[in-house]
Amino acid sequence: MRRLFFNAEGRLRNGCWVLIFFLVLAVFGLAQAGVQWLGRKAGLAGDLWLRVLGTLGLLATTWTVLKLRKEPFASVGFQLNRRWLAEFGWGTAIGMVQMAIAVLLVWTLGGVRLELDPARTLRALSSGLFFFLVVAINEETLFRGFPFQRLRDGIGVWPTQLLMAAFFALSHWDNPGMHGATKVWATLDIGIGAVVYGVAYFRTGSLALPIGLHLGWNWMQGHVLGFGVSGFQEGGWFRPVFLGKPEWLTGGTFGVEASIFAVLVDLTLLGLLLAWRGSLPPPPAEPA
Repeated sequence: MRRLFFNAEGRLRNGCWVLIFFLVLAVFGLAQAGVQWLGRKAGLAGDLWLRVLGTLGLLATTWTVLKLRKEPFASVGFQLNRRWLAEFGWGTAIGMVQMAIAVLLVWTLGGVRLELDPARTLRALSSGLFFFLVVAINEETLFRGFPFQRLRDGIGVWPTQLLMAAFFALSHWDNPGMHGATKVWATLDIGIGAVVYGVAYFRTGSLALPIGLHLGWNWMQGHVLGFGVSGFQEGGWFRPVFLGKPEWLTGGTFGVEASIFAVLVDLTLLGLLLAWRGSLPPPPAEPA
């Protein structure tokens, strides 16, 4: 029975740590529900503070289980130094360029026209940046953080990649607009995107690049170019006008990530990341 929970070195198995993580997350979830109830009583409204609250609970869960393992919080991928900030910045820029290329391809084939949104404001643009930063931290901490890393140690890199990509895609299945061809292309792209973010983590040993890629993709798609983001409509600096082309080409109201061109740009980035040697520091030299 002991071998069911402990490995040959007497350490708790990785699957047990994943279970512990979600049990602790459930405890913080109960506390979060109480805070939400108090917030509603106090008249707080809007999605942003709930997102922030959920992300804080997720970070607190990660910190708690790492303390139980006697490991620093930085070990999960939050080494907040100059390298981390540089990779986060590069990731954000690359994610924005990816989305811009996908939209350019849709525009080139006559699928959409972009107009300046009369309701655009710098405040909405900046608040959208903060909102999608919170979303990126939340989703990358959950899907590429502690559970992902324990599964990697337990079952290997690519089984973990495929399993978490499936969970990431399934977590979007109830989103608005998930139907027909849109569901097929959106699920495919979201799954490939999850693999991209996973490879970005493995190449850097950090969550900075995945968080940046995730942020740049969503913010450019939503609050800059005005498309839906995973089915949720965002007011953008621009406003897309669809020109009657099929949704598998434009993504429709779900967002460009339901377009064949999003799949192509994600596959391109995946290939580049796989070819990249990464930025992991070299292992320490063996003593002479």
